[in-house]
Amino acid sequence: MSAFQISVADDIARLQKSLSALEKQQLPFAIAKTLTAVAKNAQAAEKEAMPEVFDRPTPFTVNSVGVKGALKTNLEARVFIKDIAAAYLEPFEFGGNHKLLGAGRTWLNPKDKTLLNQYGNFSKTALKRLQARPDIFIGSIKTSSGETIGGVWRRPPSAKVTKARGKRGSVVQGSPRGHLKLLVRFGDARPVRQHLEFGERAFEVVDATFDREFEKAMRDAVSTAKL
Repeated sequence: MSAFQISVADDIARLQKSLSALEKQQLPFAIAKTLTAVAKNAQAAEKEAMPEVFDRPTPFTVNSVGVKGALKTNLEARVFIKDIAAAYLEPFEFGGNHKLLGAGRTWLNPKDKTLLNQYGNFSKTALKRLQARPDIFIGSIKTSSGETIGGVWRRPPSAKVTKARGKRGSVVQGSPRGHLKLLVRFGDARPVRQHLEFGERAFEVVDATFDREFEKAMRDAVSTAKL
């Protein structure tokens, strides 16, 4: 995911004017501790907002928000989305279409909500289970209106289906009554609707908590200083 940069140099310059000599001596330590604390505040806020943005986000998605603390020798802290999650979360921050992950380049749009897991997602294992069923047909159907729809279809209950020995696919016997039921529709990726606002939220956290965390960090730095 692309990076946002938030500078607190002006805040530090403002606060530095009222520091004692000892506090100025401990300034790098205090700044590093402040940046790390503020970054952790931002991380907590980003994770807390996930269920507000997404319907039942998976623990993997929520816990993909990572943080890297600052050091006295490197006064920079980072809040980031780990690589795998960043691939599919990026459009929610910058706009665009849902990312198509994995080997397939088809957007899977489940029509039967009973196929979704506890997080409201259609998993790869669910598709594999459907592929293994003899009453399932995967392919394209031309409707009476002339539209061609590709997807996962369930054959009518009256259809007698057997697996062809030594061959891929199934054999349908007789003339079953009823219609195919579309379970999952294939299509192009659609534009995302939710907005993550990751960068905006991080700016708000820095603005709201920097002074408080700096004061706390400076007290710790002075109390542990070697005189």
